[in-house]
Amino acid sequence: METEIKSEYNYDQVIVWLEKKGVELYGTHFKILETDYPIIYKLISYFLKDEQTCFQFNINLNKGIMLSGPVGCGKTSLMNIMKHLTPIEHKFSVKPCRDISFEFIQDGYEIIHKYSKGKLYVSEPKTICFDDLGTENNLKYFGNECNVMAEILLSRYDLFSSKKLLTHITTNLSASEIETHYGNRVRSRLREMVNLIAYDKTAKDKR
Repeated sequence: METEIKSEYNYDQVIVWLEKKGVELYGTHFKILETDYPIIYKLISYFLKDEQTCFQFNINLNKGIMLSGPVGCGKTSLMNIMKHLTPIEHKFSVKPCRDISFEFIQDGYEIIHKYSKGKLYVSEPKTICFDDLGTENNLKYFGNECNVMAEILLSRYDLFSSKKLLTHITTNLSASEIETHYGNRVRSRLREMVNLIAYDKTAKDKR
């Protein structure tokens, strides 16, 4: 599937560079498949802040990215590689939602603050990619059940509105499943907060 890109960047060279980075991080079996190029082009244009190409793809640079697709299609590894493509001022960290839910069991409600308003270290980027949204469960802390990620996303929405704080997400949930898990407030806030980049439902498991 060819996409004609008019840009100052050579996207095919960028893909070669990304593949090298992927091999460094994940081993020699790592490969970027040509069938994934339409997705990769969008991610490259966003993370390089290539305004002209983002405009072609209808991507808003003031929003984050939600990368959705079936299990095993490579969402997490792609976001981990994109971290290396991003200019310093737009660096982000990747945080599995399951880890956040375990932290919540241990430390309670301050975890919601940590991933919305707070930072662990001054050097830590405020932009976070919440990885695998939907794999964490509703958890109890001293008997109180809390939908941790819903609370974090709603808090980050307030900061997105007031301070332009960006949030990235990977998930294999559909929009309606997000609404079921997190409620329609979260779904409608996400619509404002992120650009949706979606793999085809038939994308094959690369694991």
